[in-house]
Amino acid sequence: MTLPYLTPLSRPQMEAYGVPAGWPFGLMDRVRFSEIDALDHVNHTAYLRWFESLRVLYMRERGISPYDGSGALIVLKSVSMDYRREMVLGEDYVVTARTVAFRRASLEMHYAVFAPDLRAEGTAVIVLMARDGSGKHPLTDPQKARLVELDGARDASG
Repeated sequence: MTLPYLTPLSRPQMEAYGVPAGWPFGLMDRVRFSEIDALDHVNHTAYLRWFESLRVLYMRERGISPYDGSGALIVLKSVSMDYRREMVLGEDYVVTARTVAFRRASLEMHYAVFAPDLRAEGTAVIVLMARDGSGKHPLTDPQKARLVELDGARDASG
């Protein structure tokens, strides 16, 4: 199967690779030598870098931050990882992301890596902050609607 690297994949492309339904955003890449540790598998920190790189594109695509010096600052509040199976040099993989819930100025995001079976999962809490330091930067109604429509996210504002 040939999929484009480092380009947002369509849902049919992800399905053809074996990524299960429920993952609306993903990128394909290949494990690099610099991501391998002394045990000859992907170092745990590489997964976090993959998720962060994906998150930048995701935030642009979802209209949450253009990453151009305007809009909200995207602050990683917490992150957790669950490693399922090792990965090795040269393996192709798809890293995926979705927002599962949002509040006034924060998102709960889930991530996963498929090669094509599930290799790792992660969760992050993202807080949107005002660039001028005045506090949190609330999500707009159109941003919330986009997260619901594209990701199936739920409003957890309560």
